[in-house]
Amino acid sequence: MCARPSETRRRGRWSVRLRGSARRSGALAVIMSESWLCPTVLLCVYGFFSNLRPSEPFLTAFLLGPDKNLTETEVVNEIYPLWTYSYLVLLFPVFLATDYLCYKPVLILQAASLIVTYAMLVKAQGVLAMQLLEFFFGVATATDIAYYSYIYSVVEPASYQRVTGFCRSVTLLGSAVGSFTGQLLLSEAQVPLLYLTIITLASSCLASLAPWFLPMPSRSLFFHQKDGVPQERTAEEPVDGRELIEKSEDSECKVPLNADEGTVVLKEKHGGGGGLMEVLKILWADFVECYSCRALLAWSVWWALSTCGYFQVVNYSQALWEKILSSKEFVIYNGYVEAVSTLLGALAAFGVGYVRVSWAVWGELALCVFSVVIAVAVYIMDTVRNIWVCYTSYVLFRATYMLLITIATYQIAANLNMRRYALVFGVNTFIALVLQTLLTVIVVDSAGLALDVFPQFLIYGSYFAAIAVIFLIAGIYKVATRSRSDGAEVQTESGGMESDSASGDCPLPKESNGISKA
Repeated sequence: MCARPSETRRRGRWSVRLRGSARRSGALAVIMSESWLCPTVLLCVYGFFSNLRPSEPFLTAFLLGPDKNLTETEVVNEIYPLWTYSYLVLLFPVFLATDYLCYKPVLILQAASLIVTYAMLVKAQGVLAMQLLEFFFGVATATDIAYYSYIYSVVEPASYQRVTGFCRSVTLLGSAVGSFTGQLLLSEAQVPLLYLTIITLASSCLASLAPWFLPMPSRSLFFHQKDGVPQERTAEEPVDGRELIEKSEDSECKVPLNADEGTVVLKEKHGGGGGLMEVLKILWADFVECYSCRALLAWSVWWALSTCGYFQVVNYSQALWEKILSSKEFVIYNGYVEAVSTLLGALAAFGVGYVRVSWAVWGELALCVFSVVIAVAVYIMDTVRNIWVCYTSYVLFRATYMLLITIATYQIAANLNMRRYALVFGVNTFIALVLQTLLTVIVVDSAGLALDVFPQFLIYGSYFAAIAVIFLIAGIYKVATRSRSDGAEVQTESGGMESDSASGDCPLPKESNGISKA
Protein backbone atom coordinates (compact mmCIF):
# COMPACT_ATOMS: atom_id res chain seq x y z
CA MET A 1 0.00 0.00 0.00
CA CYS A 2 1.39 3.42 -0.94
CA ALA A 3 1.77 6.09 1.71
CA ARG A 4 -0.12 9.34 1.39
CA PRO A 5 1.96 12.46 0.45
CA SER A 6 1.32 14.02 3.88
CA GLU A 7 2.61 10.89 5.64
CA THR A 8 5.69 10.91 3.40
CA ARG A 9 6.42 14.54 4.33
CA ARG A 10 5.95 13.83 8.06
CA ARG A 11 8.28 10.82 7.89
CA GLY A 12 10.84 12.92 6.04
CA ARG A 13 10.74 15.61 8.73
CA TRP A 14 11.14 12.97 11.46
CA SER A 15 14.10 11.37 9.67
CA VAL A 16 15.80 14.77 9.34
CA ARG A 17 15.24 15.43 13.06
CA LEU A 18 16.62 12.01 13.97
CA ARG A 19 19.71 12.53 11.82
CA GLY A 20 20.26 15.94 13.40
CA SER A 21 19.87 14.46 16.87
CA ALA A 22 22.33 11.69 15.99
CA ARG A 23 24.87 14.22 14.78
CA ARG A 24 24.49 16.27 17.98
CA SER A 25 24.85 13.16 20.16
CA GLY A 26 27.90 12.11 18.14
CA ALA A 27 29.51 15.51 18.65
CA LEU A 28 28.70 15.31 22.36
CA ALA A 29 30.30 11.87 22.52
CA VAL A 30 33.46 13.25 20.90
CA ILE A 31 33.56 16.10 23.41
CA MET A 32 32.99 13.71 26.31
CA SER A 33 35.69 11.35 25.03
CA GLU A 34 38.14 14.27 25.03
CA SER A 35 37.20 15.39 28.56
CA TRP A 36 40.65 14.30 29.73
CA LEU A 37 42.33 16.98 27.59
CA CYS A 38 42.03 20.00 29.90
CA PRO A 39 43.13 18.30 33.15
CA THR A 40 45.91 16.51 31.28
CA VAL A 41 47.28 19.77 29.87
CA LEU A 42 47.14 21.40 33.31
CA LEU A 43 48.84 18.41 34.92
CA CYS A 44 51.56 18.41 32.27
CA VAL A 45 52.15 22.14 32.78
CA TYR A 46 52.42 21.55 36.52
CA GLY A 47 54.67 18.49 36.10
CA PHE A 48 57.02 20.28 33.71
CA PHE A 49 57.54 23.47 35.73
CA SER A 50 57.63 21.76 39.13
CA ASN A 51 60.47 19.56 37.84
CA LEU A 52 62.26 22.41 36.04
CA ARG A 53 64.98 22.88 38.66
CA PRO A 54 68.21 24.36 37.26
CA SER A 55 69.77 24.42 40.75
CA GLU A 56 69.12 20.74 41.55
CA PRO A 57 72.37 19.27 40.11
CA PHE A 58 74.39 21.82 42.09
CA LEU A 59 72.65 21.63 45.47
CA THR A 60 75.64 20.21 47.36
CA ALA A 61 78.00 22.74 45.76
CA PHE A 62 75.60 25.54 46.73
CA LEU A 63 75.36 24.41 50.36
CA LEU A 64 79.15 24.04 50.65
CA GLY A 65 79.79 27.35 48.88
CA PRO A 66 80.01 30.89 50.24
CA ASP A 67 76.22 31.45 50.13
CA LYS A 68 75.51 28.90 52.90
CA ASN A 69 79.05 28.14 54.11
CA LEU A 70 78.22 24.70 55.53
CA THR A 71 80.73 21.92 56.04
CA GLU A 72 80.67 18.55 54.29
CA THR A 73 79.88 16.77 57.56
CA GLU A 74 76.92 19.06 58.23
CA VAL A 75 75.50 18.60 54.74
CA VAL A 76 76.03 14.85 54.35
CA ASN A 77 75.60 13.58 57.91
CA GLU A 78 73.17 16.06 59.47
CA ILE A 79 71.04 17.71 56.77
CA TYR A 80 70.45 15.20 53.95
CA PRO A 81 69.24 12.35 56.23
CA LEU A 82 66.23 14.46 57.27
CA TRP A 83 64.67 14.03 53.82
CA THR A 84 64.66 10.25 54.20
CA TYR A 85 63.13 10.36 57.68
CA SER A 86 60.39 12.86 56.77
CA TYR A 87 59.52 10.98 53.56
CA LEU A 88 59.13 7.74 55.51
CA VAL A 89 56.99 9.26 58.27
CA LEU A 90 54.70 11.10 55.86
CA LEU A 91 54.23 8.47 53.15
CA PHE A 92 51.37 6.41 54.62
CA PRO A 93 49.33 9.32 56.09
CA VAL A 94 49.70 11.22 52.82
CA PHE A 95 48.69 8.09 50.88
CA LEU A 96 45.36 7.97 52.76
CA ALA A 97 44.87 11.75 52.86
CA THR A 98 45.42 12.00 49.11
CA ASP A 99 42.53 9.64 48.42
CA TYR A 100 40.26 11.05 51.14
CA LEU A 101 40.74 14.66 49.98
CA CYS A 102 40.35 13.69 46.28
CA TYR A 103 43.86 14.58 45.12
CA LYS A 104 43.53 18.28 44.21
CA PRO A 105 44.15 19.73 47.73
CA VAL A 106 47.22 17.50 48.05
CA LEU A 107 48.54 18.76 44.71
CA ILE A 108 48.15 22.31 46.01
CA LEU A 109 49.98 21.27 49.20
CA GLN A 110 52.81 19.84 47.12
CA ALA A 111 53.12 23.06 45.13
CA ALA A 112 53.19 25.11 48.36
CA SER A 113 55.83 22.77 49.86
CA LEU A 114 58.10 23.25 46.85
CA ILE A 115 57.76 27.03 47.11
CA VAL A 116 58.62 26.94 50.83
CA THR A 117 61.57 24.61 50.13
CA TYR A 118 63.21 26.84 47.54
CA ALA A 119 62.33 30.09 49.33
CA MET A 120 64.17 28.75 52.38
CA LEU A 121 67.04 27.62 50.17
CA VAL A 122 67.36 31.21 48.92
CA LYS A 123 66.99 33.07 52.24
CA ALA A 124 67.55 30.74 55.23
CA GLN A 125 70.90 30.09 56.92
CA GLY A 126 72.22 27.47 59.30
CA VAL A 127 71.97 23.72 59.85
CA LEU A 128 68.59 23.83 61.62
CA ALA A 129 67.00 25.86 58.82
CA MET A 130 68.35 23.45 56.21
CA GLN A 131 66.99 20.49 58.18
CA LEU A 132 63.56 22.14 58.21
CA LEU A 133 63.97 22.68 54.47
CA GLU A 134 64.56 18.95 54.03
CA PHE A 135 61.34 18.26 55.93
CA PHE A 136 59.34 20.43 53.53
CA PHE A 137 61.01 18.71 50.59
CA GLY A 138 59.98 15.40 52.17
CA VAL A 139 56.39 16.69 52.17
CA ALA A 140 56.71 17.57 48.48
CA THR A 141 58.13 14.11 47.68
CA ALA A 142 55.50 12.22 49.69
CA THR A 143 52.67 14.13 48.01
CA ASP A 144 53.99 13.24 44.57
CA ILE A 145 51.54 10.33 44.59
CA ALA A 146 48.72 12.84 44.04
CA TYR A 147 50.22 13.85 40.69
CA TYR A 148 49.83 10.37 39.17
CA SER A 149 46.66 9.43 41.07
CA TYR A 150 44.65 12.53 40.20
CA ILE A 151 44.22 11.64 36.56
CA TYR A 152 42.48 8.38 37.44
CA SER A 153 39.61 10.26 39.04
CA VAL A 154 38.78 12.41 36.01
CA VAL A 155 39.75 10.21 33.07
CA GLU A 156 38.02 7.11 31.77
CA PRO A 157 40.03 3.88 32.06
CA ALA A 158 40.42 3.61 28.28
CA SER A 159 42.47 6.84 28.23
CA TYR A 160 44.41 6.26 31.44
CA GLN A 161 47.47 4.60 29.91
CA ARG A 162 47.86 7.34 27.30
CA VAL A 163 47.45 10.15 29.82
CA THR A 164 49.82 8.52 32.31
CA GLY A 165 52.42 8.33 29.55
CA PHE A 166 52.04 12.05 28.90
CA CYS A 167 52.38 12.94 32.59
CA ARG A 168 55.44 10.75 33.12
CA SER A 169 57.17 11.96 29.97
CA VAL A 170 56.69 15.64 30.75
CA THR A 171 58.20 15.29 34.24
CA LEU A 172 61.31 13.64 32.76
CA LEU A 173 61.46 16.36 30.11
CA GLY A 174 61.19 19.09 32.75
CA SER A 175 63.96 17.51 34.82
CA ALA A 176 66.26 17.15 31.80
CA VAL A 177 65.58 20.69 30.54
CA GLY A 178 66.15 22.11 34.03
CA SER A 179 69.48 20.30 34.45
CA PHE A 180 70.67 21.25 30.97
CA THR A 181 69.61 24.90 31.41
CA GLY A 182 71.33 25.12 34.79
CA GLN A 183 74.57 23.77 33.36
CA LEU A 184 74.49 26.17 30.41
CA LEU A 185 73.88 29.16 32.69
CA LEU A 186 76.63 28.09 35.08
CA SER A 187 79.41 27.11 32.69
CA GLU A 188 78.72 29.41 29.74
CA ALA A 189 77.16 32.51 31.29
CA GLN A 190 78.85 32.18 34.72
CA VAL A 191 75.52 32.70 36.49
CA PRO A 192 75.96 32.34 40.29
CA LEU A 193 74.37 29.32 41.97
CA LEU A 194 72.14 31.63 44.02
CA TYR A 195 70.50 32.89 40.83
CA LEU A 196 69.90 29.32 39.67
CA THR A 197 68.08 28.72 42.95
CA ILE A 198 65.98 31.84 42.39
CA ILE A 199 65.06 30.58 38.89
CA THR A 200 64.02 27.25 40.44
CA LEU A 201 61.86 29.13 42.95
CA ALA A 202 60.24 31.13 40.13
CA SER A 203 59.52 27.90 38.23
CA SER A 204 57.87 26.41 41.34
CA CYS A 205 55.72 29.53 41.75
CA LEU A 206 54.64 29.29 38.11
CA ALA A 207 53.83 25.60 38.52
CA SER A 208 51.70 26.31 41.61
CA LEU A 209 49.11 28.14 39.49
CA ALA A 210 48.05 25.06 37.51
CA PRO A 211 46.51 22.93 40.33
CA TRP A 212 44.04 25.67 41.22
CA PHE A 213 42.38 25.34 37.80
CA LEU A 214 42.07 21.57 37.89
CA PRO A 215 38.51 20.26 38.24
CA MET A 216 37.72 18.81 41.66
CA PRO A 217 37.26 15.03 41.34
CA SER A 218 34.04 13.46 42.62
CA ARG A 219 35.48 9.97 43.08
CA SER A 220 38.68 8.33 44.28
CA LEU A 221 40.16 4.87 44.62
CA PHE A 222 39.18 4.08 48.21
CA PHE A 223 37.04 6.58 50.10
CA HIS A 224 34.83 8.06 47.37
CA GLN A 225 33.43 5.60 44.85
CA LYS A 226 30.27 6.12 42.85
CA ASP A 227 27.69 3.38 42.43
CA GLY A 228 27.41 2.22 38.88
CA VAL A 229 30.90 3.43 37.94
CA PRO A 230 32.99 0.36 37.19
CA GLN A 231 36.59 0.34 38.24
CA GLU A 232 39.12 0.08 35.47
CA ARG A 233 40.27 -3.44 35.03
CA THR A 234 44.02 -3.18 35.16
CA ALA A 235 46.65 -0.58 35.86
CA GLU A 236 48.21 -0.73 32.42
CA GLU A 237 45.49 -1.95 30.02
CA PRO A 238 41.69 -1.84 30.24
CA VAL A 239 41.15 -5.52 29.51
CA ASP A 240 39.62 -8.43 31.38
CA GLY A 241 41.93 -9.42 34.21
CA ARG A 242 40.92 -13.07 33.88
CA GLU A 243 42.17 -13.03 30.31
CA LEU A 244 45.46 -11.58 31.51
CA ILE A 245 45.83 -14.32 34.09
CA GLU A 246 45.04 -16.98 31.51
CA LYS A 247 47.51 -15.49 29.03
CA SER A 248 50.20 -14.87 31.61
CA GLU A 249 53.37 -16.86 31.13
CA ASP A 250 53.80 -17.28 34.86
CA SER A 251 51.58 -19.96 36.33
CA GLU A 252 52.70 -19.18 39.90
CA CYS A 253 50.21 -16.35 40.25
CA LYS A 254 46.98 -18.14 41.10
CA VAL A 255 45.09 -15.47 43.05
CA PRO A 256 42.44 -13.24 41.43
CA LEU A 257 44.52 -10.08 41.62
CA ASN A 258 41.91 -7.92 39.92
CA ALA A 259 38.96 -8.84 42.12
CA ASP A 260 36.86 -6.03 43.58
CA GLU A 261 35.15 -7.78 46.48
CA GLY A 262 36.35 -5.15 48.94
CA THR A 263 34.82 -2.39 46.88
CA VAL A 264 31.49 -4.20 46.84
CA VAL A 265 31.56 -4.47 50.64
CA LEU A 266 32.26 -0.77 50.99
CA LYS A 267 29.44 0.15 48.66
CA GLU A 268 26.99 -2.05 50.49
CA LYS A 269 27.92 -0.58 53.87
CA HIS A 270 28.33 3.06 52.99
CA GLY A 271 26.58 3.63 49.69
CA GLY A 272 29.68 4.26 47.61
CA GLY A 273 32.17 5.39 50.23
CA GLY A 274 33.96 3.84 53.17
CA GLY A 275 35.17 4.89 56.59
CA LEU A 276 38.80 4.74 57.64
CA MET A 277 38.58 1.35 59.38
CA GLU A 278 36.76 -0.22 56.44
CA VAL A 279 39.36 1.12 54.03
CA LEU A 280 42.18 -0.18 56.23
CA LYS A 281 40.55 -3.62 56.37
CA ILE A 282 40.27 -3.71 52.59
CA LEU A 283 43.87 -2.54 52.22
CA TRP A 284 45.02 -5.36 54.50
CA ALA A 285 42.96 -7.96 52.63
CA ASP A 286 44.32 -6.70 49.30
CA PHE A 287 47.85 -6.71 50.69
CA VAL A 288 47.63 -10.35 51.80
CA GLU A 289 46.07 -11.48 48.53
CA CYS A 290 48.47 -9.57 46.26
CA TYR A 291 51.67 -10.64 47.99
CA SER A 292 50.59 -14.28 48.04
CA CYS A 293 51.50 -14.29 44.34
CA ARG A 294 55.14 -15.43 44.15
CA ALA A 295 55.83 -13.69 40.84
CA LEU A 296 54.54 -10.35 42.13
CA LEU A 297 56.45 -10.86 45.38
CA ALA A 298 59.75 -11.45 43.54
CA TRP A 299 59.45 -8.27 41.45
CA SER A 300 58.32 -6.29 44.51
CA VAL A 301 61.31 -7.49 46.54
CA TRP A 302 63.67 -6.28 43.82
CA TRP A 303 61.74 -3.00 43.54
CA ALA A 304 62.02 -2.26 47.28
CA LEU A 305 65.67 -3.34 47.62
CA SER A 306 66.92 -1.54 44.52
CA THR A 307 64.92 1.65 45.12
CA CYS A 308 66.50 1.91 48.57
CA GLY A 309 69.99 1.75 47.05
CA TYR A 310 69.03 4.04 44.19
CA PHE A 311 67.82 6.76 46.57
CA GLN A 312 71.07 6.56 48.53
CA VAL A 313 73.34 6.77 45.48
CA VAL A 314 71.39 9.65 43.92
CA ASN A 315 71.17 11.56 47.22
CA TYR A 316 74.91 11.45 47.91
CA SER A 317 76.42 11.36 44.41
CA GLN A 318 76.94 15.13 44.37
CA ALA A 319 78.89 14.88 47.61
CA LEU A 320 81.08 12.20 45.97
CA TRP A 321 81.66 14.37 42.90
CA GLU A 322 82.47 17.35 45.11
CA LYS A 323 85.04 15.22 46.93
CA ILE A 324 86.66 14.13 43.65
CA LEU A 325 86.55 17.55 41.98
CA SER A 326 85.74 20.58 44.10
CA SER A 327 83.41 23.14 42.56
CA LYS A 328 85.35 25.87 44.37
CA GLU A 329 88.40 25.22 42.18
CA PHE A 330 87.10 23.69 38.94
CA VAL A 331 84.14 23.93 36.58
CA ILE A 332 81.72 21.07 37.27
CA TYR A 333 79.33 19.49 34.76
CA ASN A 334 76.72 17.92 37.02
CA GLY A 335 73.88 19.41 34.99
CA TYR A 336 74.89 17.73 31.73
CA VAL A 337 75.29 14.42 33.55
CA GLU A 338 71.83 14.61 35.13
CA ALA A 339 70.22 15.61 31.83
CA VAL A 340 71.93 12.84 29.84
CA SER A 341 71.21 10.17 32.46
CA THR A 342 67.54 11.20 32.61
CA LEU A 343 67.11 11.11 28.83
CA LEU A 344 69.00 7.82 28.42
CA GLY A 345 66.99 6.28 31.22
CA ALA A 346 63.75 7.40 29.58
CA LEU A 347 64.95 6.03 26.23
CA ALA A 348 65.87 2.68 27.81
CA ALA A 349 62.50 2.52 29.55
CA PHE A 350 60.76 3.24 26.24
CA GLY A 351 62.82 0.68 24.31
CA VAL A 352 62.21 -2.17 26.73
CA GLY A 353 58.64 -2.37 25.46
CA TYR A 354 59.96 -3.68 22.14
CA VAL A 355 62.13 -6.41 23.69
CA ARG A 356 60.55 -9.85 23.58
CA VAL A 357 61.75 -11.76 26.63
CA SER A 358 59.96 -14.38 28.69
CA TRP A 359 60.29 -12.48 31.96
CA ALA A 360 58.34 -15.22 33.75
CA VAL A 361 61.24 -17.60 33.06
CA TRP A 362 64.27 -15.33 32.94
CA GLY A 363 63.13 -12.43 35.14
CA GLU A 364 65.18 -13.28 38.23
CA LEU A 365 68.35 -13.98 36.23
CA ALA A 366 67.89 -10.73 34.29
CA LEU A 367 67.53 -8.85 37.58
CA CYS A 368 70.71 -10.58 38.77
CA VAL A 369 72.70 -9.57 35.67
CA PHE A 370 71.56 -5.95 35.70
CA SER A 371 72.08 -5.69 39.46
CA VAL A 372 75.69 -6.77 38.82
CA VAL A 373 75.95 -3.94 36.25
CA ILE A 374 74.64 -1.46 38.82
CA ALA A 375 76.99 -2.78 41.51
CA VAL A 376 80.00 -2.49 39.19
CA ALA A 377 79.00 1.06 38.23
CA VAL A 378 78.80 2.09 41.91
CA TYR A 379 82.14 0.39 42.69
CA ILE A 380 83.80 2.28 39.83
CA MET A 381 82.34 5.56 41.11
CA ASP A 382 83.90 4.84 44.48
CA THR A 383 87.32 3.42 43.51
CA VAL A 384 88.28 5.26 40.30
CA ARG A 385 88.79 8.82 41.49
CA ASN A 386 88.38 10.36 38.04
CA ILE A 387 85.44 12.70 37.58
CA TRP A 388 84.71 11.68 33.97
CA VAL A 389 84.75 7.97 34.81
CA CYS A 390 82.52 8.77 37.77
CA TYR A 391 80.10 10.72 35.57
CA THR A 392 79.95 7.87 33.03
CA SER A 393 79.33 5.28 35.72
CA TYR A 394 76.54 7.40 37.16
CA VAL A 395 74.83 7.64 33.77
CA LEU A 396 75.07 3.86 33.38
CA PHE A 397 73.73 3.39 36.91
CA ARG A 398 70.66 5.57 36.40
CA ALA A 399 69.83 4.27 32.92
CA THR A 400 70.02 0.65 34.11
CA TYR A 401 67.84 1.31 37.14
CA MET A 402 65.19 3.14 35.08
CA LEU A 403 65.19 0.27 32.58
CA LEU A 404 64.63 -2.33 35.31
CA ILE A 405 62.09 -0.33 37.28
CA THR A 406 60.02 0.00 34.10
CA ILE A 407 60.09 -3.77 33.58
CA ALA A 408 59.17 -4.33 37.23
CA THR A 409 56.30 -1.84 36.98
CA TYR A 410 54.73 -3.60 33.99
CA GLN A 411 55.24 -7.06 35.48
CA ILE A 412 53.57 -6.01 38.72
CA ALA A 413 50.75 -4.07 37.04
CA ALA A 414 49.87 -6.80 34.52
CA ASN A 415 47.15 -8.45 36.65
CA LEU A 416 46.19 -5.64 39.04
CA ASN A 417 43.44 -3.07 38.92
CA MET A 418 44.36 0.50 39.78
CA ARG A 419 43.36 0.20 43.45
CA ARG A 420 45.65 -2.75 44.04
CA TYR A 421 48.41 -1.32 41.88
CA ALA A 422 48.37 1.87 44.00
CA LEU A 423 48.55 -0.27 47.14
CA VAL A 424 51.47 -2.38 45.87
CA PHE A 425 53.31 0.73 44.68
CA GLY A 426 52.84 2.39 48.08
CA VAL A 427 53.90 -0.71 50.03
CA ASN A 428 57.01 -1.23 47.89
CA THR A 429 58.00 2.41 48.29
CA PHE A 430 57.37 2.27 52.04
CA ILE A 431 59.57 -0.82 52.44
CA ALA A 432 62.28 0.86 50.35
CA LEU A 433 62.15 3.89 52.66
CA VAL A 434 62.31 1.71 55.77
CA LEU A 435 65.44 0.03 54.40
CA GLN A 436 66.88 3.38 53.36
CA THR A 437 66.22 4.80 56.82
CA LEU A 438 68.08 1.89 58.43
CA LEU A 439 70.95 2.33 55.98
CA THR A 440 71.03 6.08 56.60
CA VAL A 441 70.95 5.76 60.40
CA ILE A 442 73.75 3.20 60.42
CA VAL A 443 76.00 4.50 57.65
CA VAL A 444 75.34 8.22 57.15
CA ASP A 445 73.74 9.86 60.16
CA SER A 446 75.91 11.55 62.76
CA ALA A 447 74.09 9.43 65.36
CA GLY A 448 75.45 6.29 63.65
CA LEU A 449 78.80 5.62 62.00
CA ALA A 450 78.81 8.95 60.10
CA LEU A 451 81.12 7.49 57.45
CA ASP A 452 82.92 9.51 54.83
CA VAL A 453 81.33 9.49 51.37
CA PHE A 454 83.87 7.02 49.87
CA PRO A 455 83.20 4.22 52.41
CA GLN A 456 79.50 4.92 51.94
CA PHE A 457 79.67 4.16 48.23
CA LEU A 458 81.70 1.04 48.89
CA ILE A 459 78.82 -0.15 51.08
CA TYR A 460 76.24 0.80 48.41
CA GLY A 461 78.15 -1.18 45.78
CA SER A 462 78.26 -4.19 48.11
CA TYR A 463 74.55 -3.74 48.75
CA PHE A 464 73.72 -4.07 45.03
CA ALA A 465 76.10 -7.04 44.77
CA ALA A 466 74.11 -8.72 47.56
CA ILE A 467 70.89 -8.07 45.61
CA ALA A 468 72.50 -9.74 42.57
CA VAL A 469 73.41 -12.82 44.64
CA ILE A 470 69.87 -13.08 46.02
CA PHE A 471 68.32 -13.07 42.55
CA LEU A 472 71.00 -15.36 41.13
CA ILE A 473 69.99 -18.00 43.69
CA ALA A 474 66.29 -17.34 43.01
CA GLY A 475 66.81 -17.52 39.23
CA ILE A 476 68.79 -20.78 39.34
CA TYR A 477 66.19 -22.34 41.64
CA LYS A 478 63.34 -21.24 39.35
CA VAL A 479 64.99 -22.52 36.15
CA ALA A 480 65.88 -25.83 37.82
CA THR A 481 62.34 -26.22 39.17
CA ARG A 482 60.83 -25.52 35.76
CA SER A 483 63.23 -27.98 34.08
CA ARG A 484 62.29 -30.74 36.53
CA SER A 485 58.61 -29.95 36.10
CA ASP A 486 58.85 -30.01 32.29
CA GLY A 487 60.84 -33.28 32.40
CA ALA A 488 58.26 -34.88 34.68
CA GLU A 489 55.44 -33.81 32.35
CA VAL A 490 57.23 -35.23 29.30
CA GLN A 491 57.94 -38.48 31.13
CA THR A 492 54.30 -38.75 32.24
CA GLU A 493 53.04 -38.13 28.72
CA SER A 494 55.44 -40.68 27.18
CA GLY A 495 54.52 -43.25 29.85
CA GLY A 496 50.85 -42.76 29.10
CA MET A 497 51.45 -43.20 25.37
CA GLU A 498 53.40 -46.43 25.95
CA SER A 499 50.66 -47.75 28.21
CA ASP A 500 48.01 -46.99 25.59
CA SER A 501 50.12 -48.66 22.87
CA ALA A 502 50.71 -51.76 25.00
CA SER A 503 47.04 -52.14 25.81
CA GLY A 504 46.17 -51.79 22.15
CA ASP A 505 48.57 -54.61 21.13
CA CYS A 506 47.46 -57.12 23.80
CA PRO A 507 44.99 -59.84 22.67
CA LEU A 508 41.63 -59.86 24.32
CA PRO A 509 41.33 -62.21 27.33
CA LYS A 510 39.72 -65.50 26.64
CA GLU A 511 36.85 -64.75 28.98
CA SER A 512 35.92 -61.78 26.91
CA ASN A 513 35.69 -63.47 23.55
CA GLY A 514 31.95 -63.91 23.97
CA ILE A 515 32.00 -67.79 24.02
CA SER A 516 31.18 -69.56 27.24
CA LYS A 517 32.02 -73.14 28.01
CA ALA A 518 29.34 -75.43 29.20
